[in-house]
Amino acid sequence: MLRRRDVIRAGAALAACTAATFARAATPKTRKLRMGYLLPMGSQLGAGATAMAEETERRTSGRIQIQQFPDATLGGEVEMLKAVQLGTIDLAFITGAPLPNVLPDVGVFNIPFLFNSLAHAHAVLDGPIGDSYLKLLSGKDLVALAWGENGMRHLSNSKRPIATPDDLKGLKLRVPQSAVMLLGFRTLGADANSLPFPQLYSALQSGAFDGQENPIGTIRSAKFAQVQKFLTLSGHVYDPAVIVMSPDAREDLSPEDLTILTEAAKTGARASRAFASDAEKSGVTALQAEGMQVVTSIDRARFIAAMAPATPEFEKLFGKQSIEQIRHAA
Repeated sequence: MLRRRDVIRAGAALAACTAATFARAATPKTRKLRMGYLLPMGSQLGAGATAMAEETERRTSGRIQIQQFPDATLGGEVEMLKAVQLGTIDLAFITGAPLPNVLPDVGVFNIPFLFNSLAHAHAVLDGPIGDSYLKLLSGKDLVALAWGENGMRHLSNSKRPIATPDDLKGLKLRVPQSAVMLLGFRTLGADANSLPFPQLYSALQSGAFDGQENPIGTIRSAKFAQVQKFLTLSGHVYDPAVIVMSPDAREDLSPEDLTILTEAAKTGARASRAFASDAEKSGVTALQAEGMQVVTSIDRARFIAAMAPATPEFEKLFGKQSIEQIRHAA
């Protein structure tokens, strides 16, 4: 026969167990999303990813946390895009050059000298044209959340100053995995070939490539000044970056949380632009201090004229109307 105090103790234990069960049920489960990108955390992509992560955690009170994997930890950008499509990575911040592997139409942004300024590029991406490409990307087993920024791309090399198209002739130039940029630089006379970014520093160091082209922030964060002597502020391509999410991750989110994540992505996109802008302003002086010789301006008209033989192929790929619409967007 149970004694009264045993009954009381058993009842108290049952109540405690029940309370703990309800407490566990009432505690929101933390969702961790993995986000990969190519560059270090101290880069334009890292600044954007960090801003997005902080905004997401703040607005969800920590229910959703974004774990960052910088420095191509989860693979190169082509590999990360495939992983997002498959759902093995939740989020990625991808630069513009490899996007045509998923959506050939977006390769139009890789055409050298398409944009004449940052303001021009922002007007395109922040308007109906940019929105239309986000929707097209979202039809490719991706959820395209926001256009961020990698930056204006500039030339560097170890051989000679580059000021005219003739200076590019025969130069072994690494370009991203972009057929459009390959065509553009080969038309200009460079011995251009593609190489995944994680292999680039060692390829420059060994002499497999003489030069490369990237935004100032990337040139600094990747320490290319250690293996490149000459920098040309060519601004030949504006390189956007896009924050994408896997459809699997989207399906796991409530509509409210999806809205929060989308708005946080836009916060991250703005942060990447701000970082890229600051890097552009201060980075050239820093690279000069590290020993690089800088060509501050090029004969842009000569470069555009030298690109003319590639125009029919670009128009075949993307349509003359689409190219002209971007060129003349206000």
